[in-house]
Amino acid sequence: MTIAIATGDGNSDAEIPLLNDAVSGAEDFKGRPSVRSKTGCWKSAAFIIGVGVAERSAYYGVSGNLLSYLTGRLGQPTATAASILNAWYGTSSLLPILGAFVADSFSGRYLMIIIACVLYILGLGFMTLSASLNSFKSSDCTAASNNMECSPPQLQIIFFLCSFYLVALAQGGYSPCVQAFGADQFDEEDENECKAKSSFFNWWYCFSVGGILVPVLAITYIQENVSWELGFGIPAIVMCFALIVFLSGSTTYRFRINKDQRNPFGRIQHVFVKAARNWRATAISLEEEGGQTLPHKSAQFKFLDKALLSHDGEMGDEKMCSITDVEDAKSILRLAPIWCAAMGYAIIYSQPSTLFTKQVTTIDRYITPTFQIPAASFQQYFITCSIMVFVPFYDRVFVPIARAITKKPSGITIFQRIGFGFFLSLSSMVFAAFVERKRLATAVEYGLVDMPNAIVPMSALWFAPQYVLSGIADVFAMVGLQEYFYDQVPCDLKSIGLALYLSILGIGNLLSSFLVSTIQRFTSGNGQDGWFADNLNRAHLDYFYWLLAGISACGFAAFICFTRFSGNRRRISW
Repeated sequence: MTIAIATGDGNSDAEIPLLNDAVSGAEDFKGRPSVRSKTGCWKSAAFIIGVGVAERSAYYGVSGNLLSYLTGRLGQPTATAASILNAWYGTSSLLPILGAFVADSFSGRYLMIIIACVLYILGLGFMTLSASLNSFKSSDCTAASNNMECSPPQLQIIFFLCSFYLVALAQGGYSPCVQAFGADQFDEEDENECKAKSSFFNWWYCFSVGGILVPVLAITYIQENVSWELGFGIPAIVMCFALIVFLSGSTTYRFRINKDQRNPFGRIQHVFVKAARNWRATAISLEEEGGQTLPHKSAQFKFLDKALLSHDGEMGDEKMCSITDVEDAKSILRLAPIWCAAMGYAIIYSQPSTLFTKQVTTIDRYITPTFQIPAASFQQYFITCSIMVFVPFYDRVFVPIARAITKKPSGITIFQRIGFGFFLSLSSMVFAAFVERKRLATAVEYGLVDMPNAIVPMSALWFAPQYVLSGIADVFAMVGLQEYFYDQVPCDLKSIGLALYLSILGIGNLLSSFLVSTIQRFTSGNGQDGWFADNLNRAHLDYFYWLLAGISACGFAAFICFTRFSGNRRRISW
């Protein structure tokens, strides 16, 4: 609702929002005070969720089946291909820190999302071009070599990987900004919008994951049965559509006004630098010398309180750190133990898109006499469906029941949610180890050990439970970690919090890649096939899954320990 006021320049129809309809600390696309009834909340979040659905469709339409492309069209060994994918997944999850820095320091989230979409389109377009060149080259090479196999040229592989990493760069700019920008559309000072904001992350995750089911099934089928060129080209078109959708909602968006013009990274860094310079000083000695009292709010990480101190009585120096700066630095530091404890879960999270997919290619995936589900689609189908079903169940059934029992607004605490997700993730690895043992035994029983291209007579439904457990674990752990890292950081560092959450997955993928490479190197010597042999019937993925279960158990125990003895910004407890 607005009222008209007269101005001296003749614009008698100029309007300003009524006080009760204005959103504090926000402006609209044209730089005017944001009007609650015209901007923000679900009317703008709908555009952002739509962009999320399109972006996830493009991302998983390409990444979900890349192991098959690397081992097939590009002729890479299984262990090498898995390492390439894990390194790429890790890089794409670490780059959000860079994206958050650029967005918070220079461009803003809105512009960063646009730039990321453009980079996405370029990267996917180059991947399509690379696949086309590879197709032409393979045809010429096969004809010239009398149908003998030949590998694609090294330069072409490098061009594909560069295109691949351009998509990772786009992902780095997109991921931390789009979720934070979506959360910006809800006013925390308004009770109704605050409740809606709590639901935003759950439904964002549900729609982003659930919305990719049909596109991924279609795209992966096209990649394996029609052409890789078309399979990469469709995601590029989808990202063009995503950019159009995002720009269409510009007039409905709220843009947060940054009250502190300082670089958020810079001011946090300044706290650590000042504390390091004053490491020899004690609070008592400086208080006695300066006749001043050292102010602080929290009892944890007291060494950072030294950033408030200054020699020669310079307490009023503009270069001094404020109490708010120190407390914000402490809030970031408190995330470190939880970040470390989540590594076991993060390593397991990388398995469905790599080794799980390779396993499923060796077994019976026919659902009718003529239709076979692609391995990557099988993965996405079970994980996506479990998430789609369980998010509404969690939000509408589980939470109300738990709330009635525990008398807590969220039903269970955020630590309980994350911890249960870690436990389910661990359970999925235990189940995966047993199923892989069953697959190997079946291969031996039917004499298929030395026939790597033979289909093991074992239904792919044996693998469904480990996929479902992984999906439900994500609902608890991933959304829980996302909410925790968003909630525990200061208001002007929300994108940094989300970037740190995403970096958990990035480091986990890099650790997984390191484990695969190291284990293969040590287990494949002296003529042995190793745990990750190209012939999966002679490999030992079951041993690897047991190792991951042990690592995850250690991480779970560390998580329980850290959360019981470390503090947090919101006083969250078990």
